[in-house]
Amino acid sequence: MTKKDLEKRFEGFPDVVNLTELRAMMGGIGESPVRKLLRSNRIEHFYINTTYFIPKEKVIDYLLSPHYAQYRLKLKHWVK
Repeated sequence: MTKKDLEKRFEGFPDVVNLTELRAMMGGIGESPVRKLLRSNRIEHFYINTTYFIPKEKVIDYLLSPHYAQYRLKLKHWVK
């Protein structure tokens, strides 16, 4: 998957997404794993008054990263 593919796939999302939208972009994974990714700064974001603001561009960058490729394999392992 390329950056252009992901940009087209997520064109319906706002430029800055919230936690719920981020979860949807990542295939509906749970809130706890998403919060762990944010707290470990794997996905660049802003945290203001108990609210996460995540630039869509940073989500796309993460989905193209080597860390996500390994993380995705780990998730598939748990599904089996």
